[in-house]
Amino acid sequence: MTERLYDAGVKPYSEWGYYNPNYIPGANEVLAAFRITPQAGVPWKEAAAAVAAESSFATWTKVWSDYLVDADRYKAKVYEIKEIPGRPDQFFAYIAYPLDLFEEGSVPNLMSSIVGNVFGFKPLRFLRLEDLYYPPAYLKTFQGPPHGIQVERDKLNKYGRPLLGGTMKPKLGLSAKNYGRLIYEALAGGLDFTKDDENITSQTFMRWQHRFEAAMEAVHKAEQETGERKGHYLNVTAHTMEEIYKRAEFAKELGTRIIMVDYLIIGFAAFTSLAHWCRENGILLHAHRAFHSVIDRNPDHGIHWRVLAKWCRIVGADHVHNGTVVGKLEADRASTIAINHMLRDPYLRAAEAPGFHFDQDWLSMPGMFPVASGGIHVWHMPELVHIFGDDVVLQFGGGTVGHPWGSRAGATANRVALEAVIKARNEGRDLLREGRDILLEAARRSPELQAALETWKEIKFDYETVDKLVTA
Repeated sequence: MTERLYDAGVKPYSEWGYYNPNYIPGANEVLAAFRITPQAGVPWKEAAAAVAAESSFATWTKVWSDYLVDADRYKAKVYEIKEIPGRPDQFFAYIAYPLDLFEEGSVPNLMSSIVGNVFGFKPLRFLRLEDLYYPPAYLKTFQGPPHGIQVERDKLNKYGRPLLGGTMKPKLGLSAKNYGRLIYEALAGGLDFTKDDENITSQTFMRWQHRFEAAMEAVHKAEQETGERKGHYLNVTAHTMEEIYKRAEFAKELGTRIIMVDYLIIGFAAFTSLAHWCRENGILLHAHRAFHSVIDRNPDHGIHWRVLAKWCRIVGADHVHNGTVVGKLEADRASTIAINHMLRDPYLRAAEAPGFHFDQDWLSMPGMFPVASGGIHVWHMPELVHIFGDDVVLQFGGGTVGHPWGSRAGATANRVALEAVIKARNEGRDLLREGRDILLEAARRSPELQAALETWKEIKFDYETVDKLVTA
């Protein structure tokens, strides 16, 4: 099968230096971990060498112009191959890419190199990018989060607990005035943030200007009533970069603290531009990960979410969704917790972060808030705090607006539950073992929480995880 990968008489990729198990990666190389499933009959080292070659310097045949450059300077090299337990048909391949292959500060260039045409290469049945390491010289060419966790807490004057958010429902169809009413009730009831959903932009029932005005009127009114700083994620996702800037500027004029974008939908060039604008203008940026499951849910092919989340941190957002584990969306528990650490910590140790293959020093790049959102309600509060800790945004959409007494009562129920759980945790109580009792005790003093607990007592999303964590 090996000879079928090449034209007649051409040596295999592995013999041209793209596979070298004795190679030790240098300090200024980007490292990639791939899960490779070769076609039947294709040797592992040859499939891995093909990935390295086709994603760096080589093409399917030797060309005379190869001799016009220093090939060794530009070749990616497979330096290690590992078996995957229980999967004799696939393996992990570790590849080192010379830094000269990449443009500074450009995720689009990084993507076109490492995850470009090679994913369609016929000798590979499946290919998945599992992790990436960025050397310091490369990492410092990226901005990172516009502000980060500490600056956001200072802007909001909120410390010592998770932030509470909520997506307004129904996500589509409301008029601007009624949408504003929902926002006001939720913020006045106790949420820190409310948000647009990923697919509300500027439809006929509610043009973006009207939504922005109604939302910010609600934010200002709730702030005056509660004495707390509030925010609403105004979705500036649009069809052109010019329109994105137009909406962001208008949001700034209205006094917003935060805007939102569907970062995978608009693409990394547009996302980078908006992240830079947010830092320059002092606006927090919430990144919705809509579209990610199209790329990352297949456990054998595509790009793992941890890589997409890493790209979000280096380009720069202050929040990004990271699943909930307990809610309605796919999320492996160990992977989710590890990605929380990657998003927040100044240094990631792969040995302590299941699923990651490389340590990563984030240098001076600030951390960002993971966001837990999707099918969560008050019964989940103890486990959410246990999983995510304090530096997280817990977003209850249906779990706020779905309260039988309305969104204000739903928000109050969430706030009471959160504060009760945080108090219990700080007293040393076991949230997983005592969570139910903690909530029931708090509900004695809160009819809103009591009604919420009764409403959602039977709601669970217990399905087998599709993308289960596998390590070498």
